Amino acid sequence: MLKLIRMEMKKQKLAWFYRGAVIATILCAGFMFLIAYTEGGGDPAFGSFADAYTERGGGPAFEGFADALSIAGLLCRAVFIVFASVLLSRFIIEEYKNKTISLLFTYPIERKNLIMAKMLLVLALTLGAMLISTFITCTSILVLNSYFPFIPGKLEAGVLLHTGIQLLIQTLSAACLSLIPLYFGMRKKSVPTTIVSSIIIVGLVSSNNQGYSLSNNITVPLILGIIGLLIAYLSFRNVDKTDVA
Repeated sequence: MLKLIRMEMKKQKLAWFYRGAVIATILCAGFMFLIAYTEGGGDPAFGSFADAYTERGGGPAFEGFADALSIAGLLCRAVFIVFASVLLSRFIIEEYKNKTISLLFTYPIERKNLIMAKMLLVLALTLGAMLISTFITCTSILVLNSYFPFIPGKLEAGVLLHTGIQLLIQTLSAACLSLIPLYFGMRKKSVPTTIVSSIIIVGLVSSNNQGYSLSNNITVPLILGIIGLLIAYLSFRNVDKTDVA
């Protein structure tokens, strides 16, 4: 399987993905700082965004460090779930659509293994990008906050550790969930369906109802991650018996 994944990496030109991941990470960090700037007053004359907004009768942009880091993680996961759908479209859906998958299936390798190698590569790229992006975005927030305080309270090691573990579990779950669009895309061999379904998944997972979201409870992301893997498997379980349409 590792040989198949390495072959797929050589076959696919991933420079566009790496560039996109870097740009997305910069935008995520910038968006978080923009939230703090606009919601917190954004007037340098006050010296502190949080203090500025408080003086104007409002509250800080974030409730605390846990809230700020959680929002940053949520933003990064949402962006790269959509990125994953683009990877799935290029690696699998487009090959079916252009019939180039037929040539690949002439190799003396089980079709299921070929598709699984592509899927695992997408999973690895998505997970890696999510982890790195989340780390960079959260770190940038903490560094900027040390110069321009916009997060109320004091950063404690316990809060940082707990939030870090929570973000790790949520990221693992999101990476697995990012494979679900493959199921919908494979039904009609449609790239738009694959991407649109990823946006719907982002909307469902990221929805917030009076402070509660599906990511709040650690158990829920784990269950969703397992469901994501199962649904992804269903998308290609019969590939050895099905003709290329």
